[in-house]
Amino acid sequence: MTQEPVGMQVSEQRHWDRLMQMARLGAIPGDGVNRAALTDLDHQARRLLLSWALPLGLAPSVDALGNLFLRHEGTDPSLPAILTGSHMDSQPKGGRFDGIWGVLAALEAVQAIREAGLTTKRSIEIVAWTNEEGGRFAPGCMGSMAFSGFRPPETWDEVQDRDGMRFGEELARLLAAEADIPRRPLGFTPFAYVEPHIEQGPLLEAEGLDIGVVTGIQGSRWFVVEIAGKTDHAGTAPLSLRQDAVQDMVRAIAALNALTADPEDVLRFTVGRVEVFPNSSNTVADLARFSIDLRHPDAAVLTARGDAVAATVEAAMTKCRATVTETFHALPARFDPMVQDAIEAASRELGLKPKRMPSGAFHDAQFLVPLCPTGMIFIPSRGGISHHPAEYSSPAQVAQGAAVLARVLRRLADS
Repeated sequence: MTQEPVGMQVSEQRHWDRLMQMARLGAIPGDGVNRAALTDLDHQARRLLLSWALPLGLAPSVDALGNLFLRHEGTDPSLPAILTGSHMDSQPKGGRFDGIWGVLAALEAVQAIREAGLTTKRSIEIVAWTNEEGGRFAPGCMGSMAFSGFRPPETWDEVQDRDGMRFGEELARLLAAEADIPRRPLGFTPFAYVEPHIEQGPLLEAEGLDIGVVTGIQGSRWFVVEIAGKTDHAGTAPLSLRQDAVQDMVRAIAALNALTADPEDVLRFTVGRVEVFPNSSNTVADLARFSIDLRHPDAAVLTARGDAVAATVEAAMTKCRATVTETFHALPARFDPMVQDAIEAASRELGLKPKRMPSGAFHDAQFLVPLCPTGMIFIPSRGGISHHPAEYSSPAQVAQGAAVLARVLRRLADS
C-alpha cells in the first residue's frame, strides 16, 4: 500500500479489536453472532459504538426509526453531507462481519481522516441502519426504507416477531432507552452514500481480488403463502377425503420450482421458512404457511415471474384454499458511475486489485439510489460463506476495505 496519509492512518489492529469486541455481544457457538434488531443486545452494541465515537468528537443523533448517526463536521456545514455505514443487527445464526463491518469501517475511515489532521469541505455522517436483516421483524431494511421515503415510517408498527412483540413497541422501547441522544428529523438528501460490506459470495476470493466495486443490486420480491385445509386423524381419515394443507403446500412448492426454473441459474427462488399447524405428528395439518424469496437483476423477469406466483400456487391446490400475500417488492438498483469510479481509483492507488460486480444480496444502499449517487465496497468472504457462524474476512482484508473507504470519503467530501 502507498504512503498516503489517510490510507496509512487506518489501524488494522484497532479495527479488528473493535470488530471482535462487537462480536461478543450476542456471541453463539462457532464464532457466530445472534444480535437481533431492537433487542437489549442491539442497544448494547449501539452504546459500544458510541463509546468509540464520542471521544473522537463525532456528534450523535437518532431519528424516528432508530437509525443512529455520527457526524464529522465539514468546513462548510451548509453543503449536503456524505453518508456512509451499514447495519448492526444479525441473522439468528449469523457471523461477525455482515453489516457491522460496514459501520466500523466507516468509523475507522473517519477516524483515519481526523487523525491525519485532514479537514473535509463536506460533513461525513456515519449511519447504523435499523433492522436491515429482517430476521426478527420482516421485511428487512426498514430503517433505510423509511429514511428514503420508500415506505411511511409507521408501516411496520404492527409487525410481530415470533414471540408476539410488535415492532412499533420495541422501537419505542429502544428510543426511550436512548433519550439522551439528540433527535433528528427522518431523512435528508445526502451528496452521496457509500456502504462497505463483505461480499457474502465467493468471487473475489476465487479470483484473487481485493475489492468489489459494486455496480448494483438485483431486485427482490417476498411473499407469504398460507394454505388452509382441515384437521383430521392421521390413522382414520381416508387420503381421498383429506384436506391436507401440507400435501398441497408440497404441490405448490413443486409448481413454483417449475415456474422459476432458469437454465442460466440467474433467478433465485427460496422457500426459507415453513410453519405447519397444529404441528402434531398424528394429525392432518389444517394450515401450512411458507415464505418465498424471489430475486433477479432484470426488472422485467422479476416482475413477470413474481406476478405469476399467486396463480401458480392456486393452480396447484387440490383440496385446500391458498392465500398469497406480497410482503416486499424492490426493483433492481443501479449504482452511480461517479461512486464506482471513486472506489476503483482508490483501490488502485492503494495497490489493490478491484473488480466491478453486482450484488446478489439486497442492502440498505438499494433504497438510497433514488436520493443520491450511491455505491458499495465489497471485501472478500472466505469460502463465500455468510449468514453463518463461519463467516470470515481477515484482519488485512477488513483494514484494506476501510482504507479504500477513507480515500473515497475524502475525495467525495472535498468535491
